[in-house]
Amino acid sequence: MLSLLFFITGLAFGSFFNVVIYRLPRKKSLLSPPSHCPNCNTLIKWYDNIPLISFLFLKGHCRSCGSQISWRYPLVELLTGFIFLFSYLTCSASPKLFSFLFFLSILLLISFIDFDTMLIPNRIILPALGVTFILWLISVFTPFSFLPLLKGTALSSLLGALISGTLISLVVFLSPFIFGREGMGFGDIKLSIFIGFYLGYYVIVSLFISFLLGGFVGIILLSLKRKGRFDEIPFGPFLSLAAFLSLFFAQPIARWYLSFLH
Repeated sequence: MLSLLFFITGLAFGSFFNVVIYRLPRKKSLLSPPSHCPNCNTLIKWYDNIPLISFLFLKGHCRSCGSQISWRYPLVELLTGFIFLFSYLTCSASPKLFSFLFFLSILLLISFIDFDTMLIPNRIILPALGVTFILWLISVFTPFSFLPLLKGTALSSLLGALISGTLISLVVFLSPFIFGREGMGFGDIKLSIFIGFYLGYYVIVSLFISFLLGGFVGIILLSLKRKGRFDEIPFGPFLSLAAFLSLFFAQPIARWYLSFLH
């Protein structure tokens, strides 16, 4: 029952995350006006705003004007539901549950905003870094362990942030000289530091996976000769997806590898 409750709570948060993803880059209020159709501006009734269920019941169309509703809305709700479920199953009711939910929710928001706008907003990443630093300080000076999320010490979190921030900074500053164009932006540096705090030294695995995923997708797009929207690919979603995979799978893989060596 608790697992189901966390999943449903995640769906509700996902509905709000959709508001943030759409309004924050457009510098609109997150609270006013209430949810409305972006095509006809009709206010959405509560029964048409039930996460996931309303989209399926309306078959992906606005009740008033019939315009199509983006698949991003149920996708974000569903992903947030699974984030809440996986976090609860991993942490149960421990203090680390909050940091799991916070970390993965920020990654989700940044991924979709970066994909839409090619930007990682300071209004999200800077407060996220502030909260993360406070959690790190709590882990250092109190018995409560929030960071790192994976096994290790508070020092590994600091090293993870330093390593990831330095590596991505090198890519940002050297890309114009090597490739003649920017490869990443300063938002990617901030995001990599954020990820490094949570993953500690496992961030090396995360960075490797992100470059692997980015290169794989880039090769596919080049082979399909897709132009226009995909001439430039935001790297934030790859950093975020790699961080998610590393968070849940890097440690088991590392344990298996060590046992294999022995």
